Amino acid sequence: MARAGMMLWALAAACLAGVSGDEFSVLRSPQSVVFRDGSWPIPGERIPDIAALSMGFSVEEDLSWPGLAVGDIFHRPRATVLVTVKGVDKLAMPKDGISYPVENAVPFSLDSVANAIHTLFSEETPVVLQLAPSEERVYMVGKANSVFEDLSVTLRQLRNRLFQDNSILSSIPLNSLSRNNEVDLLFLSELQVLHDISSLLSRHKHLAKDHSPDLYSLELAGLEEIGKRYGEESQQFRDASQILADSLQKFADEMYNLYGGNAVVEVVTAKTFDTPLVRKSRSILQTEESTSYNLGYSYNFNYAVVFNIILWLMIGLALAVIVISYNLWNMDPGYDSIIYRMTNQKIRMD
Repeated sequence: MARAGMMLWALAAACLAGVSGDEFSVLRSPQSVVFRDGSWPIPGERIPDIAALSMGFSVEEDLSWPGLAVGDIFHRPRATVLVTVKGVDKLAMPKDGISYPVENAVPFSLDSVANAIHTLFSEETPVVLQLAPSEERVYMVGKANSVFEDLSVTLRQLRNRLFQDNSILSSIPLNSLSRNNEVDLLFLSELQVLHDISSLLSRHKHLAKDHSPDLYSLELAGLEEIGKRYGEESQQFRDASQILADSLQKFADEMYNLYGGNAVVEVVTAKTFDTPLVRKSRSILQTEESTSYNLGYSYNFNYAVVFNIILWLMIGLALAVIVISYNLWNMDPGYDSIIYRMTNQKIRMD
């Protein structure tokens, strides 16, 4: 009986551990986007679809997840901000928000959402920013190239940015963290990126008031490295977790206010991903500078269809103009034109 009781307790603990795993949290959202309060699990691979549906875009496969309601289809958010935090299953956010458990946490990207924005709003050049500071991976398209041209993206730039006069080091209590440790500096540099994004956007507030939706996707791995260096039970890890939670909530409030309360700010916390994401990256502690990737989005199949329609339409119009011009040039006015024939009849009657 004792052994059976221990087995039941172990099974219950495992179930609780599965429930309290990775999380998808909505920090701020407008009234037009309705997230229901509940504990419905989200498949990790469908997180990009949730971001797309909340912005009013369609997805290839239907999503039967009750956490996201229809909302106001005539008023869609002007921005979606999604921050992925690696190395922790949840963060103690200072404000009450809506959180959902994530099952089967796998690496994901918002490339499909970015492509949808480009396809529907290509003429308005919306702001699209995807950034992973620890991997020195950056993707900026549209107006983001002019807004965030001064944003530090390489490790060397981030390290230099931290020691400037207006950096976050003068306003954030470091507690047990150190300015002389590379792992700590990596974590702090990611917080600096959050601060600089909202600061640079505040200088271009008119971009947050246009009709094209903007997209921000950020991946933060500094907390994961602190856990590997000091241990997850260390004071450094606890201090870093609290600092990150406070910084994310402040960042969410700033982005929400910059877009006039019409932005969705979400955070995904993942302890570990079930499958590795193969990317061209580098070690986070490597010191030499590398090239950041500023790539455009790939063309989709619609361009070939539109090209063929326009091409054959122009060829048909050109042939029609040639045939009509030839017939007009070789027309006999006295025989082929109804105007001359009616005029001749009138003259004869007179």
